[in-house]
Amino acid sequence: MTTILTETDTHTLSVYVANKPGVLARIAQVFARRGYNIDSLTVSPSVDGRYSRMTITAKGSVEGLDQILRQVSKLVDVLRCTDHSLDEAVVREMALIKFTTKAGERTEALQICEHFGCKTVDLTEDSMIVQITGGSEKLEACIDMLGKFGIVELVRTGKVLMARGRQET
Repeated sequence: MTTILTETDTHTLSVYVANKPGVLARIAQVFARRGYNIDSLTVSPSVDGRYSRMTITAKGSVEGLDQILRQVSKLVDVLRCTDHSLDEAVVREMALIKFTTKAGERTEALQICEHFGCKTVDLTEDSMIVQITGGSEKLEACIDMLGKFGIVELVRTGKVLMARGRQET
């Protein structure tokens, strides 16, 4: 099945870079010059500590992102820049959700959390903090369901991605 991206699709880019100061700023500048906002950004060292992996998500046209890919790939400290929007990949996100709960609502809240595979990381008399991991759609659905209790705070990591099988990320 062929998937066609539209103007408002979210693109997930994997950028393999030298682990040096200023690299992130130069990459962000490429997005800014083209008028793109970075929706989420995750950076971590790779197995080889001299390099880091960035996972960047942004919305926009395929043509605009192709231009950004070419410009980012030309930067000195960038080894590889790939758009994984159409690839077979494992994509995960993590969120911490703090919401209010009254004593009579706690059982329902815990049932929702169990359904989505959340882990309770803090519990007080009138609030809970849960951790959820999974795809963006799963996180969105859980956030929507817990919204009726009154979400106090929400923190999300942004996407992390790894190509499936032997394909390089």
